[in-house]
Amino acid sequence: MKYSIEQGFYERVVRFIKSIPAGRVATYGQIADYAGNPKAAREVAYILHSSSEKEDLPWQRVINSKGSISLKRGRGYELQRKMLEDEGVVFDGEDRVDLLRFRWQP
Repeated sequence: MKYSIEQGFYERVVRFIKSIPAGRVATYGQIADYAGNPKAAREVAYILHSSSEKEDLPWQRVINSKGSISLKRGRGYELQRKMLEDEGVVFDGEDRVDLLRFRWQP
């Protein structure tokens, strides 16, 4: 069975992710909420996984609600962290981003 996401939701998610400025982050749940379905954080993750290259999304700017990178070490974590650090995002000693400081609020 093929995974399906409502087209309008998909377009809103893509538009929101593209609008996250450098040096800021958003959470999966935050994006889902702004796109009209606050319970669809997993769908946001799927869109990022399946469409980042095709849609030219700044995927590195999307993190989890704890302020952490969801990718595992050796599977993209290091690249995402470096890309965020290059944009000025700071991680604490527990590998978390201060969401009060770096979360994007449109």
